[in-house]
Amino acid sequence: MRVVAKFGGTSLGSGDRIERAADSIAKAVEQGHEIAVVASAMGDTTDDLLSEITFNADESDQAEIVSMGERTSVRMLKAALASRGVNAMFIEPGHELWPVITDERGEVIVEETKKWASKLADKMDNVVPVITGFLAQTKDGNMTTLGRGGSDTTAVMLGKYMNADEVVIVTDVEGVMTGDPTVVEGARNVGEITVDELRNLSFRGAEVVAPSALAYKDDRMDVRVTHYQHGDLLTGGTRIEGEFRSLVDMREDPLACLTIAGRAIRNTPGILQRVSTALGDHDINVDAVASGMDSITFYIDESLAAEAEDVLHSTIVDLDQLSSVTVDKDVAVIRITGGELPNRPGILQDVIAPIADARINIHDLITSATSIAIFIDWDDREETLEIVQSQF
Repeated sequence: MRVVAKFGGTSLGSGDRIERAADSIAKAVEQGHEIAVVASAMGDTTDDLLSEITFNADESDQAEIVSMGERTSVRMLKAALASRGVNAMFIEPGHELWPVITDERGEVIVEETKKWASKLADKMDNVVPVITGFLAQTKDGNMTTLGRGGSDTTAVMLGKYMNADEVVIVTDVEGVMTGDPTVVEGARNVGEITVDELRNLSFRGAEVVAPSALAYKDDRMDVRVTHYQHGDLLTGGTRIEGEFRSLVDMREDPLACLTIAGRAIRNTPGILQRVSTALGDHDINVDAVASGMDSITFYIDESLAAEAEDVLHSTIVDLDQLSSVTVDKDVAVIRITGGELPNRPGILQDVIAPIADARINIHDLITSATSIAIFIDWDDREETLEIVQSQF
């Protein structure tokens, strides 16, 4: 099996941890697996170096300075592997086999990176390449970086382009947890999670795998997150499933839009729960929810509108904080999902502007890290769909 293993700063934060990392790599090599290693800077080295740049340095000089963290890590890890009888070589920008090629802005040049990653992969039958994460270079040899979380990006990208069977992210958590174990009592490891689920969590504060890295995940290649104390690269942790697919989809049946108004909504805990529970108790599925300062809007199947209005009205009568419910029918929804959304600046403008130019009114716009839902009049759905599809 061919594996790309990325060791984060915490997992290389001391001599003992480097020893532990080398042990796990040597064990996998002894079992007959082809291993490539991506190494982050030890501990907080990168942040420490950045904090010491108190002068006005250009981007190229900054990249050279912060690269010293990763350059040190690969040398330490290569030496630790050599002491265990493992044939290893460290690879950094400037090396004849350096694989990650970008333009001057740090955008990956895919064809060049694929070509050099393939050449590097051909060497893995008799050597363990130990590669600096986060760093890159232009075709002219100038130093660039892949941005925050760049070591994760290096690992998953190289895993894809080197035809690895699996990428293992070795970090300081035992995979994805049900909650922050430092805050939530009884948090446990999640054995499997989809790439869409994790991408949403990552953009909302979960520091497990950098969102930029997940864009390179495909169905063919497994990605797994495991704790550096586990000691075995090939087992344990959380497996990330699936891949991002850009998709524009239009719901086949019309929706009804039910809006509850109440001046005290924003200051009354449990209001959303009360009205949502009332709908759930009557087996009324909610397609989407939007909330404002003084209103809550539910989108449900239009065939259930009358029943839902009656249920919500009964709830309103029981709650002094709510004043009224209204119903608007013949609403269509078009959803856009895809891994490129968070990395495409101006994406909302790209979607909304042509719809506005066509004089189509948008009822609502609901977004998440990897999706956009556009609500419009039912009669405008086909034209809106054509406009949105033209952008993707």
